[in-house]
Amino acid sequence: MERPFKKVLIVGAGPSGLLLALLLSKHGIPVQILEASDHLDEQPRAAHYGPPAVPDLARAGIIDEVRRRGISPTTMVWRRWDDHSVIAGTDGSMLADVDGQDLRTVSLVLHDLDQLMLDEITSKYGGKIHWEHKVVDIGQDDGKAWVDAETPDGKVRIEADYVVGCDGANSQIRRSLFGNDYPGFTWDKQIVATNVYYDFEGKHGFTDSSFAIHPDHFFMVAKMTADGLYRVTYGEETGLTQEQLIERQPWKYEMMLPGNPKPGDYKITTIAPYRMHQRCAPAFRVGRFLLAADAAHLCNPWGGLGITGGFVDVGGLYDCLAGIYDGRADESILDLYSEKRIEKWRTVIDPISQDNFRRVSDPDPDTRFERDEFMQHCKKCESDPVAMKELLMGFMAVRYDFTQHYKDAAK
Repeated sequence: MERPFKKVLIVGAGPSGLLLALLLSKHGIPVQILEASDHLDEQPRAAHYGPPAVPDLARAGIIDEVRRRGISPTTMVWRRWDDHSVIAGTDGSMLADVDGQDLRTVSLVLHDLDQLMLDEITSKYGGKIHWEHKVVDIGQDDGKAWVDAETPDGKVRIEADYVVGCDGANSQIRRSLFGNDYPGFTWDKQIVATNVYYDFEGKHGFTDSSFAIHPDHFFMVAKMTADGLYRVTYGEETGLTQEQLIERQPWKYEMMLPGNPKPGDYKITTIAPYRMHQRCAPAFRVGRFLLAADAAHLCNPWGGLGITGGFVDVGGLYDCLAGIYDGRADESILDLYSEKRIEKWRTVIDPISQDNFRRVSDPDPDTRFERDEFMQHCKKCESDPVAMKELLMGFMAVRYDFTQHYKDAAK
């Protein structure tokens, strides 16, 4: 069978680029990955992949291994900042069996997930990754697309039928297409993400994920591994240098966390300051160039919609490219990919993530529950398993089924 195209080039060996490469490789579509760095990113980043991302991790053939190596957290609560008492929460255990599929959130340190996917791509499917290939320019014509990359051995040009920018928030592919046009805004709040070993559960009764509400000292505590590694992300003053933020970390921990821990009470493995953004590219397709995940859109990390939304992008883009490759769809489905994923960012990812952050950083924490219909609904659902399951399944709205637009799809 003569295929409509021969190769997809993916720029960026982050989680979304690797997941796309794995899905395409598993389908038999030749893939090449370019990564500017010489290794996988080890900075502390999102490690919880929500229910909407699970079907795509399952299609990639790795969900069982991710659950085996990681954990499947189910409880999420909001807490009062002063005494850490629970206000309301959700119970994701209701998603353990949804028509035979386990849709519970899954957690695995992102570097470990990246390594798992990279190993699958290279060992099982013969995928190729080129390290230290920094894209500096792009181009396309009627028959192909190409990127020019700087490498230790000089500049090279690499061609493909399609090029997918999965190269993160500072995407060179997006900037080559749109310049500095990345519509949206940057929050005026500074956050610091840390990975730490501290006995939140045994000593303080903190379950899987907790969000403490405070206008300045808001924080999140989320269990990431079975051996007790937690992600602690908290708010900080703006305008401080990275050195100042790191210097203030012991004080922040002692002042805000349960047990008022001192440095000898915990072990931090990584710390990284971040700025938060709500942005979306003007389009996710320009001819033979496509964008996905952080290269295409950004949101704050409260609620995990950034990484989850990126994985859902990738699953949708895979369906579009596989449909074209198999002759079941034409190229117009890529315009639909751009249209529908932007629509999902505008109607689901952006508004919900903004609500999540405004909730945790509310200027009047004592009255937040009385003003928050969503929290009140969560509280009501705590005693109604059917309602809780329905509430949690509502987040699946971030997904979109592109296979319904295949030529042979049932009408």
